[in-house]
Amino acid sequence: MGQGGCSDGMTRSDPIFEVVTGPGSPFEIGERNGMRQFVNAPNDLNLMIERARDFGDRTLIVDGDLRLSFSDVFERRDALAARLGIERGDRVGLCMKNSAAWMIGYLAILARGGVAVAVNSRGSPSELAAMLDDVGARLVLADADRAKRLHEGGFRGRILQTSEFPESAEAPLVALAPGNPDDAAAILFTSGTTGRVKGAVLTHKNLIHGIMLMQLSGVMILHGMAQKFGIDVETLRGNLPQAAVLQVYPLFHISGMGSAFLSPMLAGSKIVVMHRWDPEEALRLIAAERISMFSGVPTMLWDLLNRAKIDGADLSSITNIGTGGQALPVHLLDAMRAACPQAFMGTGYGLTETSGSVAQSVGEDFIRNRTSAGRVLSLVDLKVDAPPGEAGEIMVRGPMVMKGYWNRPEDTAAVLSAEGWFRTGDIGRVDEEGYVFIVDRKKDMVISGGENIYCAEVERVIGAMAGVHECAAFGIPDERLGELLVTVAVASGVSEDAIKSEVGEKLARYKAPGRVVLASEPLPRNAVGKIDKIKLRAMWSALSGA
Repeated sequence: MGQGGCSDGMTRSDPIFEVVTGPGSPFEIGERNGMRQFVNAPNDLNLMIERARDFGDRTLIVDGDLRLSFSDVFERRDALAARLGIERGDRVGLCMKNSAAWMIGYLAILARGGVAVAVNSRGSPSELAAMLDDVGARLVLADADRAKRLHEGGFRGRILQTSEFPESAEAPLVALAPGNPDDAAAILFTSGTTGRVKGAVLTHKNLIHGIMLMQLSGVMILHGMAQKFGIDVETLRGNLPQAAVLQVYPLFHISGMGSAFLSPMLAGSKIVVMHRWDPEEALRLIAAERISMFSGVPTMLWDLLNRAKIDGADLSSITNIGTGGQALPVHLLDAMRAACPQAFMGTGYGLTETSGSVAQSVGEDFIRNRTSAGRVLSLVDLKVDAPPGEAGEIMVRGPMVMKGYWNRPEDTAAVLSAEGWFRTGDIGRVDEEGYVFIVDRKKDMVISGGENIYCAEVERVIGAMAGVHECAAFGIPDERLGELLVTVAVASGVSEDAIKSEVGEKLARYKAPGRVVLASEPLPRNAVGKIDKIKLRAMWSALSGA
């Protein structure tokens, strides 16, 4: 099979890119071990974290009534780190809801050379215990509810509850010597929607490069703004208010841990925690805390827009709006731009196994090609396993690609080659400019009457229809066709026939769903905000009346 659509990152000529990645710059790029890397990157993520102490009394975390400055967080981190009693390389579980305690616990684990094992805090008792037993966790940091669940699930290891976290240290924390860049820093579990749950081992190098790729995009935007306004970058930086992020993604997910925690913290931003999604509470926090950066799944964006119209809410503080995974429905994008004309819109594409970083586009770069999932990032090698011009499995290589799955050599070998190429399981293509277009998940394809139908392709067409808020396409067993493509859509003012006709006209008649169920309630989602098709398939009989 041929290798088509090959891209080696943002190698296009860009004067700003050349400046910010030039020799001697923090983002200087060079080649090591056959891969482009940031040559000035530290070896240990904790070295990056330590620099954030300099933000001092600036607010870092707002969690309900709790407000902590950078100094407060480091004091609590140092105190907790001294209590952990772990050695370098020990796996330590983080099993709690989104909270200041989760973030402080994570920082404390890294400060002592441990490996932060971020488990799905919404899991059942047996699931939680199984994940922690699988990695041989020496210690688990847990809130009271999860500690109880762990005991119910049969976990017999040491648990330190958040109520026991010290707030001040008895003595200064003695810093460890920096670790090796290829040492494990975190283990994050895949969502398990396409198979058994696996722990992706992310090294210090992986996470550092993933974070620095996000930072590089931010620095390029800053340089572009300075150029537009005719002032120097440092003057602009000094006059900008502190950025504030609304933390809505689960911290055990790479989006929550990377782009909504570590990256903003290292930039001196404020992180405002939400324990569960509620659009009214989100709007209250946006106004009260002057939230400038909001990133969420399309359902959250629709909720914000609809609630803001009802309440006449103030969204003027928002300067950055992002989403990820696949392209935003066009009418949602237009609605967001109308409600927040001052905001930069952006999208990104990444996976747990790639430290969240593969492609990204922001501002005009995004608007110019709004149907893409972003443009290949500067350190990423990307190729498509298909003949040129055709969609195929996306494969990526770079310093942000995981070390492998914990204790799963066969699973690792199935997706990660000896040369470092990672098979994403996503079907897509890449154009001459490096824009990535996701067609579907490799395992989310329906074979109906011998024809391959990519569900995401159908969902994109339906999602672009006026009145459709969200939809999901999937296959159900069919005696005649093998599989029948069906769709569930949350919509108003749209008929089943209209949806079938739209897909048939925009794609092909054989790709039109055989059945469409119009639902009034939001579709079920898994822990990381993706529509849960396993649950939908189980609900199909009840939904369709079949």
